[in-house]
Amino acid sequence: MNKIRILVVEDHHIVREGMVAILSLQPDMEVVGEAGDGIEAVQLARKTKPNVILLDLSMPRQDGLTTIPKLKEISPNFNILVLSSFAESKDVHQAIRTGALGYLLKDTPRAELLQAVRDVSKGQASLHPSVALKVIHDFDHPTTNENQIGEHLTRREVDTLRLIARGLSNQEIAMSLVVHERTVAKYVSSVLNKLHLTNRTQAALYALREGMTASAV
Repeated sequence: MNKIRILVVEDHHIVREGMVAILSLQPDMEVVGEAGDGIEAVQLARKTKPNVILLDLSMPRQDGLTTIPKLKEISPNFNILVLSSFAESKDVHQAIRTGALGYLLKDTPRAELLQAVRDVSKGQASLHPSVALKVIHDFDHPTTNENQIGEHLTRREVDTLRLIARGLSNQEIAMSLVVHERTVAKYVSSVLNKLHLTNRTQAALYALREGMTASAV
């Protein structure tokens, strides 16, 4: 079994040690590195090539929001899960916009944290309920036209969007729609471009807001 390789980035030693202890007990997870700030996180990510980066936002030297795009520059395949004490709308929006797949609060129960790590490792979105509500509110009250539909989605693109909202990976969507996984990747890219969205998390929240979570045909 290939374990989920995790980099834990948290400046508080006790909190970081607690997270490492919880993650290390899981048979499908392996902590490959620990960092106390964003600069160290970038250096370790380049060396350890983690599947999931569990990232705090409030850190010395370089905060999480500054670190996310630097991590994505190293590898767009890094799956970033923010674990923060705060759910400020501007922080949530910027984290997702720059590449985070998930955003949880530090009071999240252990079981939900572990499930979020597993989901994010597969490229699926994972948001704390209160965080999701904030992002949905941002979609409903955009400051620009970036989240407005510019072009009409095809039937298959709508189906793909619904399945993204249900948390399915590209492989699972391909099985559901009975198409090749490369075809699904094209659908996903087209959906993001037409809706002017940055990533799957934003797409899932858009579908939720529009009531598009019913099963695809």
